Amino acid sequence: MRADDQRIGERFQRETRYSRDSLDGWQLDWANRPGDHKSYPQAPHVELPRPDREDGPGLWSLLQRRRSVRRYAEQGISAAELGQVLWAADGLTQQAGDLALRTAPSAGGLYPVETYVAVHDVADVEPGVWHYDVRGHRLDQVAAGDVRIATAHAALDQPIAATAAAVFLWTAVFERTLWKYRQRGFRYMYMEAGHLAQNVALAAVALGLGTCQIAAIYDDEANALVGADGTTESVLYMSTLARGADDD
Repeated sequence: MRADDQRIGERFQRETRYSRDSLDGWQLDWANRPGDHKSYPQAPHVELPRPDREDGPGLWSLLQRRRSVRRYAEQGISAAELGQVLWAADGLTQQAGDLALRTAPSAGGLYPVETYVAVHDVADVEPGVWHYDVRGHRLDQVAAGDVRIATAHAALDQPIAATAAAVFLWTAVFERTLWKYRQRGFRYMYMEAGHLAQNVALAAVALGLGTCQIAAIYDDEANALVGADGTTESVLYMSTLARGADDD
C-alpha cells in the first residue's frame, strides 16, 4: 500500500456518510436496473440435491457451538452437504415472477453478491471452480482442474484454503447496488457478504462440518480464480468448508 493510501479506509468511511443536510435526492434509472443474478447457461453443470428446509438443530445451540475450524479431515464432503450449505448461504426462499427472496438480507433486494466455490474434495463434483446458480440450485462450471494451490495463494497463502474440501468465494457485482445507493452502496455489499458467511458458518455446524472465514486475500489472484475483472466485479470474502479433523 502506498504511503498516501494509509488512511484510505478513514476516507471511505467519511465520504460515504449520510447526514440530513447533505443527503440529496436522485432519480433511479429503472430502464437500466441491473439483474440480480449471474448465469452460465452454456457451462457444464451439476444439479444439487434439494435442500432440507425443515427441522434441524436449534439456532441457539448452533450459535453456542460455532467456532473457526482450521484443521480438516482427509475425508471430503458430499454434494448434498455442499448444496445444503449453499442454499443456507443465499438460497431461494420464495419466487413469484421477478421476485426472488433469499435466505440472506440484501439492501433494496438488489443481491449484488455472487457465490463461487473452489471444489477440492466433493463427491460427484469435479475439482475446479463453480458458480452457484441461485434460482436453479445448481453448480455451473467456471474452470476445471485442481485449484488447491491457486486458492491457497489467493487466500494470502493460507494452507487451510488448500486442505479444505471446498472454499467459498463471494464477489460483488458493484453496479447492482450502486445503481440505487451510489457510493454508500459499497458499505452494503461488504455487509451482505458477511450475512452469507454467517449463514454458511451456522449451516456447517448443523451438518457437523467446520468453516473458517477469510478476509485476508490477494485480490487479483482471487479475482482470477473466478473470472472477475476486479473493476465491475471483485471478490470480497472467502470461507472454507470441510469436515473437522476430530471427526476422523
